[in-house]
Amino acid sequence: MKTFFKPGKILATLLILILSACSSKPYSFFQMADTQFGFFNANKEFSRETVNMEKAIAESNRLKPAFVVICGDLVNKPGDLAQIAEYKRIAAKLDPSIKLYSVSGNHDVENVPTPASLELYKKHFGEDHYTFSSGNMLGIIINSSLIKDPSLAPAEAEAQQAWLRTQLEKAKKSGVKNIMVFMHHSLFLKDPNEPDEYFNIQTARRRMYLELFKQYGVKQVFAGHYHRNLYGKAGDLEMITTGPVGRPLGIDSSGFRIVNVKGKVVEHHYYALDSLPQKLRFQKK
Repeated sequence: MKTFFKPGKILATLLILILSACSSKPYSFFQMADTQFGFFNANKEFSRETVNMEKAIAESNRLKPAFVVICGDLVNKPGDLAQIAEYKRIAAKLDPSIKLYSVSGNHDVENVPTPASLELYKKHFGEDHYTFSSGNMLGIIINSSLIKDPSLAPAEAEAQQAWLRTQLEKAKKSGVKNIMVFMHHSLFLKDPNEPDEYFNIQTARRRMYLELFKQYGVKQVFAGHYHRNLYGKAGDLEMITTGPVGRPLGIDSSGFRIVNVKGKVVEHHYYALDSLPQKLRFQKK
């Protein structure tokens, strides 16, 4: 029996193979946090934050990662127009070929967000929860302030949670290699069973999100908020807390994290702004 192959099917198969090869190509991205204009000098001015963020953006333009994510506390005083304008002015200097994804923090939407504070954030920065793709990875950005304390915006918190479940289900069905979550607050700092405190998510909500992420195969959650670097694991999930571009609160200098992705292998390292590498491991072409 002879088997005949239609040219259209051959081309379609080749296209799938090409797209698959492209999507699995190794790449690097930068995770930043807490640019927080105004924090160094109690909102009197923000010259040091300007220097630091301009350095971070200039290094991004030099090294050319696939994308940059800034995990919240973009400004120090919620709604401050001068601080917001400076963040956006410097962010606009990023090479247009490098996507920038902003995440809301408690200093952007208030410690206890309200419908009004959320709308103000969206007016200046865009949506507070959304997804993006890079290769065969889905990035999910969520507003962790709505998880930390949803008491004044319960409808918005419930809507985000339902949206998150939908996105995770879609991602699982699509077969993406990596699902990564980016937020401001850490679910936990070092231990998933650690006590509740200002810098982590309360135990009951923490457990619920850890179970949800486990169910859908999330392996990395990136956060900021702590102004220091910490690392913890809950089973196969890494909780990666990254130090600030702005003002540090510990021994770690101002800087950001470089993340290298090769298939399902994800490696990362935090660098001070004055000690960044000469080139990336997986240089973007």
